[in-house]
Amino acid sequence: MFSRLTRPRAVAVCALPVVALLATAAFAPLPFSLTQPGLTADVLGENKGDPVITISGAPTRDTSGQLRMTTIEATSPDTDVTLGDVVDAWFRTDKAVMPRDSVYPSGRSTQEIEKYNTEQMKESQDAATEAALNYLDLTDKDIKVTLKLADVGGPSAGLLFSLGIVDKLNGDGDGGDLTGGRTIAGTGTIDAAGKVGAVGGVSLKTQAAKRDGATVFLVPEAECSDAEAELPKGLRLIPVTTLKGAVSALEALESGKGSIPSC
Repeated sequence: MFSRLTRPRAVAVCALPVVALLATAAFAPLPFSLTQPGLTADVLGENKGDPVITISGAPTRDTSGQLRMTTIEATSPDTDVTLGDVVDAWFRTDKAVMPRDSVYPSGRSTQEIEKYNTEQMKESQDAATEAALNYLDLTDKDIKVTLKLADVGGPSAGLLFSLGIVDKLNGDGDGGDLTGGRTIAGTGTIDAAGKVGAVGGVSLKTQAAKRDGATVFLVPEAECSDAEAELPKGLRLIPVTTLKGAVSALEALESGKGSIPSC
């Protein structure tokens, strides 16, 4: 036998499960990571007291200006992200919400992820070295390049590593620096053939670049629209697809001659 509820009581009874569900969702961990602008590092300089790029077997140049690789910082893979965290980040330009699986390989422990990121960085450094030496036609020389960057993992510094090697060995090819004395930042993977690949998180990386003094940002061409989304005022975007194209764009920027691509 069922008693009839008045309308207000019926609404209240129906609302209780909804309120309980919302309360549970607000505090339940969600499969997301929160990201924000991370550190940048000048690959032409030092990082934690050690040169980022060390070259033996060939003469190197003194360089001016900076080539800053950029990063994003993400919540650790075992950090619980709640609905409140997601809502807060959604309305901010200095944070982003990303699926956890797009930031960290799924099904791996924190230690396994750290090892994976370290391996990705090593592979990126090897490819960056090969790409730079290929570009300079120095692969038949006995040149050793050591790249050292503490507390950074993943492959996204590849382009900047290659540019740093080119600048230290050859500059602009005419006695000048690739940077033209500027602080230039960027991001992008690179393969041994010099092809630049997309990385993700570029709108946060542009903020990190501007914060640390950059006026120019090299971005994989495929990510132009993402980079433009929250582009800081005064930061110029230059899209690139290859190491050769990036060098040519920087040479044109320095000399004031030739075309410079834009997003």
